[in-house]
Amino acid sequence: MEEKSMKKSFSSLGWRFLIGTLIIYAVQIAVVAVVGQVKPEWLENTTINLILAVLPLYLIGMPILIALVKRIPGEAPAKKSMKPGQFIVALIMCYALMYCGNLVGTLITTVVGALKGSEVDNALMAYATESNMMVTFLYMVICAPILEEYIFRKLIVDRTVKYGQGVAIILSGLMFGLFHGNLNQFAYAMLLGMFLAFLYVKTGNLKITIGLHMCINFMGAVISVLLLKAIHLDEYQEIVMNGGDAQAIMDFMMQYLPGWIGYMIYVLFILAAVVTGIVLFIVFRKRFAVEPGQIPKGQRFKTVICNPGMLCYCIFWIVMILLQMFPEIVQMLLGISPLSL
Repeated sequence: MEEKSMKKSFSSLGWRFLIGTLIIYAVQIAVVAVVGQVKPEWLENTTINLILAVLPLYLIGMPILIALVKRIPGEAPAKKSMKPGQFIVALIMCYALMYCGNLVGTLITTVVGALKGSEVDNALMAYATESNMMVTFLYMVICAPILEEYIFRKLIVDRTVKYGQGVAIILSGLMFGLFHGNLNQFAYAMLLGMFLAFLYVKTGNLKITIGLHMCINFMGAVISVLLLKAIHLDEYQEIVMNGGDAQAIMDFMMQYLPGWIGYMIYVLFILAAVVTGIVLFIVFRKRFAVEPGQIPKGQRFKTVICNPGMLCYCIFWIVMILLQMFPEIVQMLLGISPLSL
């Protein structure tokens, strides 16, 4: 297949994802604007804010995005099964990737926050900790894994795997990471997306990646949040920041001892999963070989990314990530004084 034809195919995919993204944003902005006029007090509620962001996304934006992308012909990888033991191994490896990636993202945002003199906002954490737990569960554990795996694994991989398994895996992870729109999530979402894409390429079974995604989100958005609430983390940090002595800190922890025990067990579990996952990646590294595709080595970046559609998709999300990191830019462009916010 000629390079020009391949670049046109990737450009078409990029354009369709960008158009779908813009529609999602437009619908979300319109809904918030209408609610702001009719029920402005709703915008002060974190749970309602989450619902207002999610409903347009899942009921209008993503269905349109799916319809646009499905117009491009695709072919799913051959379907294979996965044994329960293999699923557990894959899950442990997912945790290793996610927490290592999260560490990188946290370090970068911490450095950026220190340089600009203000903390980089993490909206997802606010939604997870302040929203109604049932709403969070339905969104992050049920809806998000199903739709995100379908869109960023099946739709992308089915339409790009013929150009090479490695190309499909990396592109799936990159587009998935960028779609999150913030640096806090980009690093781990990209790594996790690439690994899930690898599993889908090798098994052709979307149920496997959906199940892994659900388990990860359940631990991160439900179990961890419940444990943080059980130890009353905000109060603990306040005592520490106010110079509380060792006895005051110990008394506080004893007051919520069951929660702290659960939290410590959770931390040890995560550490064990991360270390074990890294070891598993080293042990099974030879199994990550992928079949080459039609794009010659050395031409892949130019063919896959350096085309109008993919460049615009990537640039759009890079700009969104920068704006999320530096909201002062938005305030300046809109002529809003920081004191008025």
